[in-house]
Amino acid sequence: MDNNTFYITTPIYYPSDKLHIGHSYTTVAADAMARYKRLKGFDVMFLTGTDEHGQKIQRIAKGKNIAPKQYVDEIVSGIKDMWDLMAISNDRFIRTTDNKHKKTVQEIFGTLYKQGDIYKSEYEGWYCTPCESFWTDGQLEDRKCPDCGREVEITKEESYFFRLSKYQERLIKHIEDNPDFIQPVTRRNEMLNNFLRPGLEDLCVSRTSFNWGVPVTFDDKHVVYVWIDALSNYITALDYISEDDSDYQKYWPADVHLVGKEIVRFHTIIWPAMLMALGEPLPKQIFGHGWLLLDGGKMSKSKGNVVDPVILVKKYGVDAIRYFLLREVPFGSDGVFSNEALINRINSDLANDLGNLISRTVAMIDKYFDGSIPQKKREGRYDDELKKIVVETSPKVEKLMDKMQFSTALAEVWKAVSRTNKYIDETEPWILARDDNERDRLAAVMYNLAESIRIISILIQPFMPETPRKIWEQMGILDNDPVGWESAKKWGGYPESATVCKGSIIFPRIDLKKELEELGSCDLKGDAKNVKPRNIPAADKKNSEYITIDDFKKIDIRVAKVLSAEKIEGADKLLKLKLEVGDLQRQVVSGIAKEYEPDSLVGKYVLFIANLKPAKLRGVESQGMILAASDKKELVLATIDKDIKSGTRIS
Repeated sequence: MDNNTFYITTPIYYPSDKLHIGHSYTTVAADAMARYKRLKGFDVMFLTGTDEHGQKIQRIAKGKNIAPKQYVDEIVSGIKDMWDLMAISNDRFIRTTDNKHKKTVQEIFGTLYKQGDIYKSEYEGWYCTPCESFWTDGQLEDRKCPDCGREVEITKEESYFFRLSKYQERLIKHIEDNPDFIQPVTRRNEMLNNFLRPGLEDLCVSRTSFNWGVPVTFDDKHVVYVWIDALSNYITALDYISEDDSDYQKYWPADVHLVGKEIVRFHTIIWPAMLMALGEPLPKQIFGHGWLLLDGGKMSKSKGNVVDPVILVKKYGVDAIRYFLLREVPFGSDGVFSNEALINRINSDLANDLGNLISRTVAMIDKYFDGSIPQKKREGRYDDELKKIVVETSPKVEKLMDKMQFSTALAEVWKAVSRTNKYIDETEPWILARDDNERDRLAAVMYNLAESIRIISILIQPFMPETPRKIWEQMGILDNDPVGWESAKKWGGYPESATVCKGSIIFPRIDLKKELEELGSCDLKGDAKNVKPRNIPAADKKNSEYITIDDFKKIDIRVAKVLSAEKIEGADKLLKLKLEVGDLQRQVVSGIAKEYEPDSLVGKYVLFIANLKPAKLRGVESQGMILAASDKKELVLATIDKDIKSGTRIS
């Protein structure tokens, strides 16, 4: 496995007719970790998917008078939509009904059988169909499943068993020798003291009472038990024992399996024992997080609280919901979700702190310096302390993220946000603006605010994928400006040529009482009475780049001929271009001065967006935009390779 790779997984989710916000908790956390590692330069593999076999699925499908595959197909489509809605950046999505997965599971089962780790016997005992779990008398609580609290049923059937007990001592030794293998420590102690040290029983790994599963190739009465089937997904997704297993060789062992605490037992005992039997490396870590609770109980469709992510994202935007999930609860512990807690967190952290900081800073730069900060500045009191706190935030965040302490990492970022807000009150720029002799000092204050915001915007990228770009648009930060993760460790990256652009409030403040009343009228099935979306752009999802032909027709792209080009004084990156667009002439300001000499552009035919709203850059009006491509290493203009009349529309 390459040291620069990072493989993270969520459990594959059991298809459910209704997904609530709790289902998003694990996947949002995994996504934040994956995004963080990508920003750090890692080659990331982020896997999620669906566990689609089992008795429960077959029973539900039968009750609906449809085939199990048809039933799960419809639900899996909804799960994928959910991950798009939540801006989940998974690299792969595996389904246990995928033919490739099923074939590999059959080979794994056959290998374990041939080497004697699986044997045929008969099972009689308690079984929880919703959890797909077997239980002993001692593990039941009042004859009910200890995980979900539902009634269990006696099952008696011929079964194949996995020699789980054979690996008990090896498992104990591995866990004791590798303290980080199971996190947090409470889960580690639970597995050792409640399951491993009391002794393991061999595990039933096939069923004959239903047939919706992976068939056992050498005994067609049997299907593979769901946990052997489901757990194998972590390696079948990497093409384990296939003709081309390069992904398996590259990414395995997994860096972390992120799971809910109710399935830690399967991931820290059954799954490692299977891998030991197969002679394969064990994952580096299994992290069992807590539950997101509702009114003191496990998340469910309770009255009085909207738990539907579609409604919540529609109202508040995906970043607000992601922020709440990751900030509200220390990862690993149980936490409580309520609409009131969500709105209070949005108002306090996002609207009052971050949103207000950006709005005030942009407004002041626009008011005092016509949108662009002068290069001549005078440092003063409070500057060094601000710089120290903001620059030191990045290494603190990294240390916490590497331990998956998402809430604490965000708390560190918000210390920088709070300190920057305090800096405004300390320096009192509105007073400095009254004195012409303080212009240089005012410029330094504005720059320090802008630079703090630049660094903060970089550090929130793993958690809030949409918000940084909104900040950059208002702060005048371009794609080829310093916005990479490492640039957050150095002060001075805010571009001198940047021109701020006042925009809408990124996180509007919410009237708590009114909002709770409105949420109380929502239908938990996903439709809402009187649910009004806030003025927040849709999530930057993987498919959000798709537009309709009608959308495209709104963009007026024309061929334009460059008549003249000149540098703008005091702006290293900006050129002022005069364009011929048919019978008209347009003036455009473009950030291409470092890539193109002005004289080299004259006579070129470029692509020009003619119906873009005019904006001022460095005090010079830009009446549209020319198109260019950038891979962060170089920037290249989009030009026409043959003579064509200027003004011709691209269609």
